[in-house]
Amino acid sequence: MAIAREAEPVGSLREVREAGLDREDLLDVYRNLLLTRGVEERGHILYRQGKIPGSFYTGRGNEGASVAVATAMGPDDVGTPLHRDMGVHVVRGVEPWRIFAQYMGRADGPTRGRDGNVHMADAKLGLIAMVSHLPAMLPVAVGCALAFRIRDEKRVAIGWFGEGASARGDCHEAMTLAGVRKLPVVFVCDNNQWAYSTPSHLEFATEHVADRAEAYGFEGIVVDGTDLLAVYREARRAIEKARAGGGPTLIESVTLRMEGHAVHDDAFYVPKEMFEKWAENDPLERFRTWLRQNADMSDDEEEEISGVVKKILNDALKRAEESPLPDTSSLTEGVYATAEDLDTPHHK
Repeated sequence: MAIAREAEPVGSLREVREAGLDREDLLDVYRNLLLTRGVEERGHILYRQGKIPGSFYTGRGNEGASVAVATAMGPDDVGTPLHRDMGVHVVRGVEPWRIFAQYMGRADGPTRGRDGNVHMADAKLGLIAMVSHLPAMLPVAVGCALAFRIRDEKRVAIGWFGEGASARGDCHEAMTLAGVRKLPVVFVCDNNQWAYSTPSHLEFATEHVADRAEAYGFEGIVVDGTDLLAVYREARRAIEKARAGGGPTLIESVTLRMEGHAVHDDAFYVPKEMFEKWAENDPLERFRTWLRQNADMSDDEEEEISGVVKKILNDALKRAEESPLPDTSSLTEGVYATAEDLDTPHHK
């Protein structure tokens, strides 16, 4: 039996305004959605051209949720986005050309040519780079939240994870500490229904991942991850609740990974009917339709936004390809923290 609250969809423009977004904000959100989808589509092209080392991962189908949560964050909040959360980097201000440079291992990428092509983040924008052991980022987010509590700062940490990662001990330990201390942290589960090739019913015995939140002493919420505005509303509520001292929230954003685990995986194990059903709720098309019907987005406005995004991406690709490869003599620079790094808050 479900325990977590199941969020209702967002309806009118009035409800959206009450949640803190005006019409210009909504058009900017649409631009960020297009940028997010476009960055990853062009990443696929770069990979097929042999310009991206290693494998390549995307968050197709999850763009709405990642953009929504990042839009709800405050400027001084911090987050640990994962490989399905490209929209977080875009919203927080990482320039697309730097993302492409990261993909190709160039010196101008956020990690300056170090680590994996999606292991990136810009600490100056309040983002902390992921590692491959995905649930390991949740204790990092909780550590940030504990620091905010100790410093008496009105800031919130957001930690992302997948439903498969919820089976790991790091996830349990992070939520236990956060619940006991009522820390200012929001946990966001990107439930794309397949932990690589393992379906949800073989991953956990509860109806929802968010049902577990009650055992940790805080609220769990299930939301349709293709409904950008519903995710935004719930994320904003949870973030502001945490900021006000109300403790953590676990938001489970239910989507479908619309591609394989990575480019090497053709997702043969996902039923075709399942792909077709979820494709009908593509978050980008769903939000575009909502804007046309509820916010009177005109043909001219849509064409202008699309044109601006296309130019940004084309210019970004050109600039990224001109970025140099890192000098091997600088291999260890930026890998270990210096005394100065430790004395300076990472978000400054």
